[in-house]
Amino acid sequence: MLDVKKLLSDIAKAIVDNPDDVQVIQSENDNTILLTLKVSEGDVGMVIGKHGRIAKAIRSLMKSASTLIGKKIIVEIE
Repeated sequence: MLDVKKLLSDIAKAIVDNPDDVQVIQSENDNTILLTLKVSEGDVGMVIGKHGRIAKAIRSLMKSASTLIGKKIIVEIE
């Protein structure tokens, strides 16, 4: 089965300057997986991107992954 928590973590670590500070917290309901992405303060802008483009791209990738596991994935960035 696809590990969406690790997928999000790997994507975030590839983007930020401090990959050791990347944390992904997963909580799950019946049909929904909530992934909370935490990065260091200096890396928040890199994860969000100009006009939210990188954040939107991350959410699109996770939406594609959600079709493989049959659950809705919500990504929050802190």
